[in-house]
Order: sequence, then structure tokens, then C-alpha cells
Amino acid sequence: MNCAPPAPVVEKNAPASFPAASPSVTDENARPFSLRHRHRPWVAHQKLVAVSFLGDAAIVFISMLVAYLLRFESKLQYIGVDDPEINLRAYLGHVIFGGSLMLVLLANFRVHDPRNYLAIRRTFTVIVKTCAIWLVAFLGVALILKLSPSISRAYCVLAGVIAMALLCGWRWFLYCVLRRDSFAKALRQKAIFVGWNEECGRAIERFSEGRAQQISVHGVILPPGGKLDAETPSNVPVLGSYDSLREIVRNSGADLIMAVDGCMDRHQMLMLAETCGKEFVDFKLVPSCFQILVSGLQLENFHGMPVLGIGKLPLHHAFNNALKRAIDIVGALVGLILFAPAIAVFCAMVWLESRGPVFYKQRRIGLNGRPFDIYKIRSMRLDAEAAGTPGWTVKDDPRRLKVGTFMREWNIDELPQFLNVLRGEMSLVGPRPERPELIEGFKEEIPHYNVRHNIKPGVTGWAQVNGLRGDTCLRERVKFDLDYIENWNFFLDLQIMVMTFINRKGAC
Repeated sequence: MNCAPPAPVVEKNAPASFPAASPSVTDENARPFSLRHRHRPWVAHQKLVAVSFLGDAAIVFISMLVAYLLRFESKLQYIGVDDPEINLRAYLGHVIFGGSLMLVLLANFRVHDPRNYLAIRRTFTVIVKTCAIWLVAFLGVALILKLSPSISRAYCVLAGVIAMALLCGWRWFLYCVLRRDSFAKALRQKAIFVGWNEECGRAIERFSEGRAQQISVHGVILPPGGKLDAETPSNVPVLGSYDSLREIVRNSGADLIMAVDGCMDRHQMLMLAETCGKEFVDFKLVPSCFQILVSGLQLENFHGMPVLGIGKLPLHHAFNNALKRAIDIVGALVGLILFAPAIAVFCAMVWLESRGPVFYKQRRIGLNGRPFDIYKIRSMRLDAEAAGTPGWTVKDDPRRLKVGTFMREWNIDELPQFLNVLRGEMSLVGPRPERPELIEGFKEEIPHYNVRHNIKPGVTGWAQVNGLRGDTCLRERVKFDLDYIENWNFFLDLQIMVMTFINRKGAC
């Protein structure tokens, strides 16, 4: 049967800036056209998901079996009610059901999301959240269904803790393997920007931090007008003009096109999104109207109308907020008990050097702009602000007491703030609170300054452990604060608390 070759297909309504795909005809100087496909990172992701799922499943069921052995085959079996009918065969159903439920919860919280493989803190957060919810859910289901033999609460706690530890260890090992250049390059998405602005430059800095970045910036395509809103870094080349976009995308093997809002009109933006779909390339928009919290933008639907806006911050979720509050209460109680002798000794030293009140109470602004009184051990003379002008402490401040200099160097004057934490006015970790008199000027001079008040202020913070304390650049401090607010998780708080003791820069 003879078949005539198909006629070349020409796209209808294709704009002049996007030439139609070349037909399946070759000449001496041209190569045959082949449909572009997602060669990477999708194949690598599929293999990685399979490996990580099998590893997670093995870890989970091993944890269930180890918990059984500890609870019923060790000395722990004599604790509580002794049930002679319990053996591994009778308990195997609980092991299988519990393990399956944990795997379902891990999948539900997207532990296998490709974005998590090179983001270890996010992965740890998912694991901790999953194990906590699993403990409550497994006990609840077992009690409601009245499983036989009856489920042991000690077994559930052991299984949850062991699974959490082993899963974190396994995922850390996987992360250490994947962050090596040979693997990380295969997982990174190759991105091309259409247009360029200051937000893109800041994003590049974040993409380039460490070997575990998730996006590799290949270059920039000039927008239809041929002008960029900001100068590109030296390591980001200009690949060509907007008219050559299709050819550039195909030759570069790009996986992601990031268009800067405002660099083209609505029709051109829609055509660009459509072209990305035809070329199997992800399309993202870099908004110019949102200068902060860009990763928190979410697409919502209002009666069929899609709108783009800032979604909930991590600490606006009830579970995260409850977890942070529980840690604050425990940490504040432990802190007050441990440091009570030190507080008493330094209060006595302050009183001997400068007779008068040893505690200092100062008005600060907290969550949602509400004022509160922050407590400190007084480190300055009683007349330190006799002039009535509030301000930061400067280096070698003459108003300091002799013991006050030592206390501030070691952050001892901040210890009474554990009381603020117990009262719910502060958190152990968060942006440092400022005085209302200073904020009146800051909120006008520094864009988005008041976003810091979306969460509770902290005794220590991300900016402080990075050396930004006291009389330092406030704009840089705000950048660190916003980064903390946007990317909060339990392990980031833990890291900041450890850095506070190591660097002695946690408070100001």
C-alpha cells in the first residue's frame, strides 16, 4: 500500500514572533525535526520516586517490627498489662496496617515531591508532621475498630519515634548522595528568563546557594521591546531576542520559562504560555507587583475567576502554630529553671553597681502590631534615656554599666524574656521586636517592614545569628526576617537555637 507523505502542518494564528515548527522535511543543511520531549528531570524523578518509596517502605515496616520487639520481646513486656496471647503472628496485622497508614500519610504530605529531594529541612518537617499525625490516627482507628489483640499505646509511641528517627536518617543519606554534582545536575530544572528585574537578581542569589539548589539558570531572553528592567549578572548570559524563543528553548533543553510580568502585553504573555505548553516546558510568571513573599503566592478561585495572591504563611497553619507554641512553653520553662541562679547573681551585681530597679521594662511591638512590655536585666544607668530620645545601643555605649557590658556580650540581660515567652507575647525564635517610636519611621522608610509582625517576635532570630544585631543595617535584618517568616519549619528553629549558643549572637 502506497501512502503519500503527509503535508507539512503549519500552525494557524501563529504570531510572527513565534515561527511555526519546521516540517518533517530535510535538506542538506538541516536536520530532521523531532518532537521535543521532557528528557529531564522527569525520567530521573520517576526513578528517584521509586527508589525513595521503596526505601521509605522498608524503613517504616522495619520500624514497626523493631517497635514490636522492644515492646513485647524485651523487658518492656513486663510494663503494663501482660497479655500472653500477643505474639508476632497475632500482631502482624497491626504491623502491616500501621505501616501502610504511615506510607499513605507520607504520600499525602508529598514527601516524594521532587522539590523535597534537595530541600532536606522541608523533608524533615514532613516526616515529623507525618509521624505525629500517624500516632493519633493509628490509636484512634484501633480504638474505634476495636482491633484484636488490643493495640498497645507504648507500641504506638515506640513505632512513631523509631520511624521518625530512621526516616530522617535515611532521607539525610539520600540527600547527601543527591546533592553531589553528578546527581544534583540531573535533578535541577534548567530555567530561562524572559525579561529581567531586580527580583530575578535576588532569586539568582538564592538559587546559587550551595550545591543543592533546585534550579539552574541557563540565561535570559530579551523581551519584545528588547530592553531589560535591570542589568543581568555576569554569569547569566543573554541568549537572544524574543523572536528566537522557540529555537532557543529547543536548542538549550530548557525545562522552565520564567516570564517577568510587565515585559510584554497580555496577548504576548498568553501566546508565550501557549508556546511553552506546545514545547513541553513549564511556564512561570515572576510578578512585579509582589516584591516579597513571592514563594507564598497561591492561585485561588473566586466564583470561577482565578486570582493570584499571598497565601497562608507556614505559621498561620494551626498544626505548625501549635507545635511552635508547645516548644516555646517547654523551652521557656527549662530556660527559667536553668538560668534562675544566673539571673539572681547578675541582678545582685547590677544593684551593687547602680542602686535601683534591677529589671528593665520597655514597650515593644509584637504580633499583629499589639504592644507589650519586654523584660530585661537592666544593663544601663537609670538616666540612660533622660534626653527622651529612644535609640539603639551603639558600640562602647557610655551609658552601659560595667556589668552591663559583660551581660550584653553574652546576652545575659535577655534571660528574663523567657517570661514573655510563657505569657505568649514572644516566641523563642522570631524577628526581634522594636520600639513603637522607632517603628513609626521604619515602616515608612523600609518596604514591607510591618510584615515582620505577622508572627510573634523572638528572643533570638535568623537575622541575629547571622551577625545582624544592634546598630546594623536594618534593611538586611528585614530581609533575613522575611526569609524566616516565609520558610519557617521546626528544624530551622532548632538550627537558630543551636547557632545562638555557638555564635553568642542570638539576641540584641
